[in-house]
Amino acid sequence: MRTLSLLATSAALATPLLFTSQAQAAGGGGSLAACGNIHVEADAQCSVEASGGCEAMCTPLAVTAACAADLQAQCAGGCNAEIEASCTTDCQASCLTECQVDPGSFDCAASCNASCGGECSARCEGMAGDGEARAECEASCQAECDASCNAECNIDLPEADCMASCNACCSGECRAEANIDCQIDCQASLYAECKAEIQGGCEVACTKPEGALFCDGQYVDHGGNLESCVNALVALFDIMVSGYAEGECSGNMCSGEAGGSISCSVDPEGISAREAALALCLSLGLFGVRRRRRRRFI
Repeated sequence: MRTLSLLATSAALATPLLFTSQAQAAGGGGSLAACGNIHVEADAQCSVEASGGCEAMCTPLAVTAACAADLQAQCAGGCNAEIEASCTTDCQASCLTECQVDPGSFDCAASCNASCGGECSARCEGMAGDGEARAECEASCQAECDASCNAECNIDLPEADCMASCNACCSGECRAEANIDCQIDCQASLYAECKAEIQGGCEVACTKPEGALFCDGQYVDHGGNLESCVNALVALFDIMVSGYAEGECSGNMCSGEAGGSISCSVDPEGISAREAALALCLSLGLFGVRRRRRRRFI
């Protein structure tokens, strides 16, 4: 996570703080069940928004990824094709080559998603004339990759065992490959109703004091699990969510009241870590009061 260098001056306490979300991981596996299993990139820019422009962000395009995650589960029963042997053979060879470079750091789900999801754009490029249809196609494709990869890799794999990891990785990738076209076709007819429902939920979230969570312009939390969803983003990708950190300091760390955290670094020219931490948290507290009064986040 990024750190902020804080000057303990009255000017610093009077300046609104913006915490930029930037994941440091190049990739990442694991599940975002608390966020509705929506696809979020490891380097996503995430923020909590409230009234004052928030509702305008709740567009049909902004809820596409959330719908894709929901619709993937709905369509799964009818999209259960057999895995092709040629896919497994080809995948195993490339996966083992990748894993053996550094077996200890190989991430099954991340590798699976990168290989599978990397084909979604090309698969949907024939819809280039219709931006919304192409976005839906890519979201459906990515949702199937996420679901299949996470399901196969979410097991207790032997540490640094490339064969076991690649078996799981390739099972996920090839299962997704076998079912992507079915998922795209199945979901296509369901988007309109889903988008209307989730867009309405997004607009309602914008009227609440805690606001609505967006990552790269996509509405993320549509299950009323804002705190758990933010915590999952932090745990999985080390993403700092802007507009979310207000809380207390302990040592040189400031922890948000709902789970976010930010490191309070020391200015080399002056104040101590303790002074910097206290100043930052005092600032957060002051602006937290303002946010609650205005019902919006900085």
